Amino acid sequence: MEIMSRTTEMPIWRDSRAVALLMAATLTVMANATVSPALPGLQRLFADEHHSALLTRLLVTAPSLSIALLAPLAGLAVDWIGRRVLLLAGIMLFVIAGTAGSYLPDLLTIFLSRIVLGIAVAFIMTAQTALIGDYFTGGARTALTGLQISARNFGGLVFILLAGLVAMASPRWVFGVYGIALLMVPIAWMVIVEPRRPLSGSRDASPSGLEEAAKQWHLLFIGLMVLQSLTNMFFSIMPTQLPFFLEAGGYSGPAMTSLTLSVLMLSGGSVALAYSPIQRAIGYVGVYSAGYACMASGFLLLVVSSAPLFSLGGAALIGAGYAVVSPTFVGLTLALSPLHRRGLASGLLTASVFIGQFISPLLITPAIASAGYEGPFLLVAVLLGSMAVIALGSALLRTTQIRHSTDRI
Repeated sequence: MEIMSRTTEMPIWRDSRAVALLMAATLTVMANATVSPALPGLQRLFADEHHSALLTRLLVTAPSLSIALLAPLAGLAVDWIGRRVLLLAGIMLFVIAGTAGSYLPDLLTIFLSRIVLGIAVAFIMTAQTALIGDYFTGGARTALTGLQISARNFGGLVFILLAGLVAMASPRWVFGVYGIALLMVPIAWMVIVEPRRPLSGSRDASPSGLEEAAKQWHLLFIGLMVLQSLTNMFFSIMPTQLPFFLEAGGYSGPAMTSLTLSVLMLSGGSVALAYSPIQRAIGYVGVYSAGYACMASGFLLLVVSSAPLFSLGGAALIGAGYAVVSPTFVGLTLALSPLHRRGLASGLLTASVFIGQFISPLLITPAIASAGYEGPFLLVAVLLGSMAVIALGSALLRTTQIRHSTDRI
């Protein structure tokens, strides 16, 4: 049997399945960041508990750890059990685990609920990515992978602002924001249908130039995973190190940090809206070159000066570069992986994202402690610039090879 793949003439945003999948995408950012505005209040609320300062901070990163460890297993489950049931189960578990912090008695049980929240996100992300590949092909799929990043950025911005307002009333109430996900259940129930099971070894028609690459998908996919981890390790410097970087530059209040991170998300969300025409114009390799060049330029601006204009400009470039690069990993994974392994591939790709996020502070913080911010940020800029040059060189080499082949004909 052939897998269901209905490409429609209507704009992608008018397809109810695409809308449901984009709504699910907003939950991935919501999982970690929503609780951040309530952290000081939670620490004061549970001040008498042992290790309250550490456990409070771990509430943000706990979902990432469980996602990184369990996403590959979630991917296997998506292939074996089905996409629809695990997407719905993931959203319901997200609501239960996310809101649990509003009534659980202590920090330890709240921390454990955050681990369960990560399991829910692993189900949601892997099922959602697999369904994008199952439902859409060609330009529609490319457009949706870009819109997915926009949904995460804009959704994250809305949820963080809402959580900040709620946390002013009570730090416990911030967990109620996770209940918003319950509104997505009836929508997903109505419009998400289970695709037909593919034959073993079958795959989509690969984009031009990827036919031979798809035959060696294991090796290429490992390379994508490593590159995805590196990309997210560099990008995660912004949310984890930016507040301290700005403080060192004389901006100790939260206002400048909030403004800079808002610019980061708005820039990324806006650029991701144009991902489809950008990818069609310059191709996958060109996207990597342009995206890494933007990120490198952003880190260079941060090194040049700590003035607000440079910080905001740097954040805008980093957000834009990441927004261009990130959908490309999803697009290439869906193009290269066999249909019956799409869930596993989605799970492994998801794990690589959160592995990069998790190891970022472990590697960058000691480097900053020993060399300050300028040295590590400059090194990151050089590495990203080198990745951009390598991608550009690959694109030029391929263009030359195609031109020579055409001349011989």
